[in-house]
Amino acid sequence: MSVLATSRNRWGEYLLGKLFFFCAFISVITTVTVIAILAVETFGFFQEVSVSEFLFGTEWRPLLHPKAYGILPLLAGTMLIVVGSSLVALPIGLACAVYLSEYASEKARNIIKPVLEVLAGIPTVVYGYFALTFVTPVIRGMFESTQVFNAASAAIVVGIMVLPMVASLCDDALRSVPASLREGAYSLGATSFEVSARIVLPAALSGIFAAFVLAVSRAIGETMAVTLAAGATPNLTLNPLESIQTMTAYIVQVSLGDTPSGTLTYKTLFAVASLLFGITLLMNLLANHVMRKYQEVYE
Repeated sequence: MSVLATSRNRWGEYLLGKLFFFCAFISVITTVTVIAILAVETFGFFQEVSVSEFLFGTEWRPLLHPKAYGILPLLAGTMLIVVGSSLVALPIGLACAVYLSEYASEKARNIIKPVLEVLAGIPTVVYGYFALTFVTPVIRGMFESTQVFNAASAAIVVGIMVLPMVASLCDDALRSVPASLREGAYSLGATSFEVSARIVLPAALSGIFAAFVLAVSRAIGETMAVTLAAGATPNLTLNPLESIQTMTAYIVQVSLGDTPSGTLTYKTLFAVASLLFGITLLMNLLANHVMRKYQEVYE
């Protein structure tokens, strides 16, 4: 019986190993296929539109005449949303994480954490309508020049959406700091604020930075809430009170099915997606570099 049991266990481990390998293989093949499709279609786009016109052009009109293919208006709109949402989510999320990790009682923690998880579970479409029906009227009450669709309201709701991710990941990073560091600081007479600001935060910097990068990546890729709240006007502006269009919002616009496949306008979908992919990849590489650097310091 023991020999049979050992044989079954070995066969079970062998089959599980093959299953896990197959899942990993499917993931790799899917990633390679997506990159290949983006590369082929983007190459076809740049055979008709120059790279300099695409990267440095100040007008984006692929659906209207005369056509223009300058990505800067979409890039500026995306950056407005990213910067605005970061100003909302990153400091508030980090402050929530510090409170939960260093100051909150167990009872308070058990109340605040589920509330943050509820925020993360609200559909993005609901956030978009919340921006239109509540956030935008509040902003227009303070600034009369605010347009109905504007970048400010979209950035605020995206910041609220990203907030639970920042708070949760930063809380995990702070709680992973060894208690001996805190105890050593307290034994030297440090206050709670000094322990949090000078000991815990620097020790958890790699995890905090990773949380920030993930949050910014989520803000860059947000679609529905931005489409509803910010509008669909490719506008090269730094004024958050004006209507703008992000790269993801344009991808949604082209993907509705009205654009014939194979046309130059259709290929702009892949060119914009490739640029979006490149920006996200660079951010992840930067995050990995910073994490390795600071992990070496505190290991």
